[in-house]
Amino acid sequence: MIQKKTERAAYILHQLALLYPNPKPPLLHQDEFTLLIAVLLSAQTTDARVNLVTPPLFLEASTPQAMANLSAAQILKHIRTCGLAPTKAKNIKRLSELLLERHQGQVPRTFSELEALPGVGHKTASVVMAACFNTPAFPVDTHIHRLAKRWRLSSGKNVDTTEKDLKKVFPETTWNTLHLQIIFYGREHCTARGCDGKTCPICSFLNRS
Repeated sequence: MIQKKTERAAYILHQLALLYPNPKPPLLHQDEFTLLIAVLLSAQTTDARVNLVTPPLFLEASTPQAMANLSAAQILKHIRTCGLAPTKAKNIKRLSELLLERHQGQVPRTFSELEALPGVGHKTASVVMAACFNTPAFPVDTHIHRLAKRWRLSSGKNVDTTEKDLKKVFPETTWNTLHLQIIFYGREHCTARGCDGKTCPICSFLNRS
């Protein structure tokens, strides 16, 4: 069993790079604005569901101006099957208005400005900063939170702790790619019910006595 956290992290990093050498964000999008909306929608909703509802939504409104021109009810019509849809519809409309009012219709490039927008938390801001602006970030979703604890890289106390712990053991230059690699691995190999911490390739090696 590999006891040192740094050694476990190095092994995980190597294996994920072999499995997913060039991971891409799983949410369909065209630019910074559409990715921001897609990530906002993904809270308590699967990426697969978001990818079903966003194409017709973006066909009608793919810019802050066009989205702001829609009513919350019109937005809701497109995203009704997403979790927390009524609240998200209101947030998307107001967010779009604020992009026009505060940022000349552009998605801001700082965490603080992004997180000041309705419905945009730290995870959403981190995804946008990493994917759109190549700023080192480590968005923590349910898969990453679960695997970080399973791989003994974090206590799993909460997502904030997990993010801090992972940033300590992985080089900053790997964060933007690594968070996607862990998500894909958690979906395909180390699922919540499909691996007991000993079954998948990485877990079985890390826990080998």
